[in-house]
Formats: sequence, structure tokens, C-alpha cells
Amino acid sequence: MDRSRQILVVDDEPDLVDLVRLNLERAGYEVLDASNGREALGIAREHLPDLAIVDVMMPEMDGIELVRRLRGDPRLGTMPILVLTARTGEHDELRALTVGADDYVSKPFSMKVLLARVESLLRRADTRHAPADDELTLGPIVVDLRRHEASLAGRPLSLTPTEFRILSALIVAEGRVLTRSDLIARAIGVGVAVTKRTIDVHVTSLRRKLGDASGLIETVRGVGYRIGDSSENPVGEA
Repeated sequence: MDRSRQILVVDDEPDLVDLVRLNLERAGYEVLDASNGREALGIAREHLPDLAIVDVMMPEMDGIELVRRLRGDPRLGTMPILVLTARTGEHDELRALTVGADDYVSKPFSMKVLLARVESLLRRADTRHAPADDELTLGPIVVDLRRHEASLAGRPLSLTPTEFRILSALIVAEGRVLTRSDLIARAIGVGVAVTKRTIDVHVTSLRRKLGDASGLIETVRGVGYRIGDSSENPVGEA
């Protein structure tokens, strides 16, 4: 690794946190830790870690709510999140993925598996953000996450915060379908009462602003939206 990656470990079991910390540090990572979601949110906003490992069952703020809030923060919205769940059923895993987690590991877990998942998520994040950690590109569209700005073929796009987050989430998903619930969690966040129809309205507005590039956002009937192949939607060519 070119630099020490910073990983936030969130769990209310001190022994587990110590074990995960030991193995991550042996692998060359820098580790931050928190015992509940509320504390973790403050640490994440202050340090902007490269990845978070989040337990589902915690006091004060559980892992699902923490993932929702992390995805609702523009500076943390694309941070890889790995969720730990003690339950073997699919319910918690599906809930975690729906609100925006990237992957999950069920307890008890192999430390080798956890480290492999962490490495994979970080490698995926490096690929999606290349060449700069704060910039996303899709054909003629450039999204600057740090400045919260977007442009189309070099021309600035006037997007609302929600439209900006929807566009960013779709680009990061790299062609994977995001349901309307996914987009609510990632683009609107918690504390706002919205319906799935609200997402459709925002996407319609976003497409209008993208003009000739509007076809990049594809509707998957009955499911949600995804980003299409930019090579099939050239913009600004002579």
C-alpha cells in the first residue's frame, strides 16, 4: 500500500474490536474504533476513514441506522462499508445492503475472510475513484465529490444536493441496478419522509439537466435505475 489506509471498526464488544484491530494493524492498516453508532458517526465525520466495519446490533444507534447516516453525508457517501451481523438469516443482511452497505460478514467469521473482504472493497474503491479519490467520471460527466460540483462535457451542471447524490450513487454503482429504496438511503438519508415516487421526480429532473446525456440513466422497470454504457451515448462530438 502506498499509504496507511484508515479503517473505522464499530462494535460494542471490546474483545472483538481488539482482535479485529490487531489483525488489521498487522496487515498495515491504521484503525479507529467506536462502541456505538452515534460515536462512530462523529469519528467518521472528523477523520473521513477509507472504510468502515460496522456491527448491526449496537446500543444508542444500531448499524443499519449508522449506514443510513453515513450514506447521507456527501463526504462519506461513497466510503466502502462492511457490515457484521450475528444472525444467520437473510433479513439483517438484506436490510444492510438495502440501506447502502457494500458487503457483509456473518459472525462468527474467519479473520482471513474479513481481511480479504476489506482488501477487495478498498481495491474496488480505488478503481472506481481513479485517477483521483475525489473525482468520479462517466463519459462526458465529471463529478467532483470534494467541491460538490458536476460538469457535462466541460460545462457546469446546476444540480440540487439530492440530484448530485443520485448521480454520484449511480456512477459508483458501475452499472449495477439501484432500487428506489437504495437511492432514498444514499441520496436523501434519514429524517425526511419521502416516497419512492420522490426518487422518480428527482431522476426526471436530473435527466432533463443532462440533456443529450440523459440516456445514460436507464430505467429498470419495476426495480429502479442504473447507469448505462457511456460509449453508446456520446455527447458533444463533432
